[in-house]
Amino acid sequence: MYAFTLERPTSLAAAVKLAAAGAKPLAGGQTLLASMKLRLSSPDQLADLSGIKELTGIKRDGNAFVIGAMTRHIDVSNSAELKAALPALAELAAHIGDRQVRAMGTLGGSVANNDPSACYPAAVLALGATIFTTSRKIAADDFFLGMFSTALEEGELITAISFPIPKRAAYMKFKQPASRFALVGVFVAQFDAGVRVAVTGASSGVFCHKGLEVALSKSFTPEAAASVKIDATDLNSDIHATAAYRANLISVQAQRGVAKALG
Repeated sequence: MYAFTLERPTSLAAAVKLAAAGAKPLAGGQTLLASMKLRLSSPDQLADLSGIKELTGIKRDGNAFVIGAMTRHIDVSNSAELKAALPALAELAAHIGDRQVRAMGTLGGSVANNDPSACYPAAVLALGATIFTTSRKIAADDFFLGMFSTALEEGELITAISFPIPKRAAYMKFKQPASRFALVGVFVAQFDAGVRVAVTGASSGVFCHKGLEVALSKSFTPEAAASVKIDATDLNSDIHATAAYRANLISVQAQRGVAKALG
């Protein structure tokens, strides 16, 4: 590891000042610290957000859950309120990485990093969540811009994310065994206004699958999901799986997700 300075702000205002001055925000560090060790990232200054209490916590606000950006995966997975009203989100968090990753990784860090195989972006997109930052609020549909790219501006920090509570929802992840990232993950959420389906791990970034959304909005059944042809044209093909294999997984995981959501 190379030399750098580490700041530990205890308030959001202090963190904003550091970020505006060029400090790299450090949330759970599960991606940033590893990339620094490999010299893929080399910030001169880090701002550790772990001491900012106002960025943690899970609370229900009407028909939504507002979760602080620095809330750990383990806290999301163990939340009794989430398990009762939005179990798909709690279960998603319970299967991120391994025990150490869940103990250190944070919701805001994962969403801001926007790894194309991460789980949380699928939940944010499928649930039509709202991302609150230090300067504004951003709709999920406008937030994810591609591989490791988001609508966040320089120095802008995520403070919380508001997740609407659907009628039914489920997340199905086919893991890449070594990394435990999603080879393909599909989050299905049914609302009164229709169904949203988000896919992670299959392409250069998380995306909504319009064909599945249309079919499942008409008939929320595994059979309706199975009837949708999944185009493999823009899907990833690598040492782990071909594009055709990933296309098949999207269909299978969508069918399983609907079946699971129906109970």
